[in-house]
Amino acid sequence: MARKAAKSKPVAHRAAKGGATLANRPIWSGNLRLSLVSCPVALFGAVSRRRDIAFHLINPATNNRIRMVPTDPDSGPVNRSDLVRGYEFEKDRYAIVTNDELNAVKLDTTDNLDIELFVQAAAIDRLFWNEPYYLLPEGDQAVEAYSVIREALAKTKRIALGRVVMHTRERLMAVEPSGKGLIAYTLRMRDEVMDAATAFDRIPAEKPDARMVDIAERIIEQSEGPFDTAMFRDRYEEALRDLVRRKEDGAATVEAPRPEPSNVIDLMEALRRSLKQPASKSKPAKPAPRKRKKA
Repeated sequence: MARKAAKSKPVAHRAAKGGATLANRPIWSGNLRLSLVSCPVALFGAVSRRRDIAFHLINPATNNRIRMVPTDPDSGPVNRSDLVRGYEFEKDRYAIVTNDELNAVKLDTTDNLDIELFVQAAAIDRLFWNEPYYLLPEGDQAVEAYSVIREALAKTKRIALGRVVMHTRERLMAVEPSGKGLIAYTLRMRDEVMDAATAFDRIPAEKPDARMVDIAERIIEQSEGPFDTAMFRDRYEEALRDLVRRKEDGAATVEAPRPEPSNVIDLMEALRRSLKQPASKSKPAKPAPRKRKKA
């Protein structure tokens, strides 16, 4: 029996202006639970790469698309259905794992996203934030409880942490209010994130020239402006689309001009010249420079 239209009515699946369209089917659906308060919800991907240009490998002699065939270096092509999974624990030594063994350790998909903890957003290092999802109420009956949870999070300025099983894998989720709704982010696990102190270990501890920092600060101030999502355009992807359109029309391709290499090697001079550069007309008006202390 088909679901009633009221099921999807509380949530608009329209795309934001210039954005991607929300998928018709959720990635996960279940219940969002805060203690004894529970409401049916569904997770929809908040980002999409569907419009990305993807290329296939073509044999120019036949114009046929090349198919990747599993091949054994000794015996040649093999059927994919005959293959098994193996984990390489030493060079050329594999631990073979069967489907039954994999199924035995899989987590059962649960129908609940249980909120376990509340934290301030600043407490979560940005390295741990991963994929965003829209967490939407499922049906008219869910809206009231959903709204209560959203408003409570907004007023306390807290992020809700919970766990959910998606595609047999357990995910730690961070849920935060956004306008009329909730956004859920998967969080990376601790062993997925490289230690920042180790990554920056080779950077010398010496302080840079204070005069250069002072000029860099003024460059930052004169380029300051409001955050605008219109800035976030993939210029390479746009160039690819233009190239593909021209190829479809049979037009000759034109190589984009490359910028001339800079001969400026003196850092102080480069900073001073940057400070003298006029602000771009396309950028918003800059705030007045701060008053500098007299020496």
